[in-house]
Amino acid sequence: MRMQAITIIRKPIVTEKSTYEAELNRYAFEVDRRATKTDIKRAIQELYGVRVMGVSTQNTPGATKKTRHGWVKPRVVKKAIVKIHPEDSIELI
Repeated sequence: MRMQAITIIRKPIVTEKSTYEAELNRYAFEVDRRATKTDIKRAIQELYGVRVMGVSTQNTPGATKKTRHGWVKPRVVKKAIVKIHPEDSIELI
C-alpha cells in the first residue's frame, strides 16, 4: 500500500544549519520512519512541485532520560536531507 505524501513528510526542520544548507538547495525534513527514499522523493515533488536530485536519510534514536517516574526513551526520528535542482527552491518560512 502506497503512503500519502502528506503523511510521509511530517514537518520541515528549520535550524541554523538547515537554513545555511537551504542556500545550497538542500532541505531537511522530519519524515515517517517507514518511508523509503523513493517515497520521500515522490512526496517532495508532489507537495512542493520541485525536481529532486537526491535524498539522504538518518535515523536518530532518542536519548534515554531519567525522570522521577523512571526512565523514558523518546521515539526514534527519521530525518531526510533532500537536494533539489539548482533552478528550483522551496519557501519554508
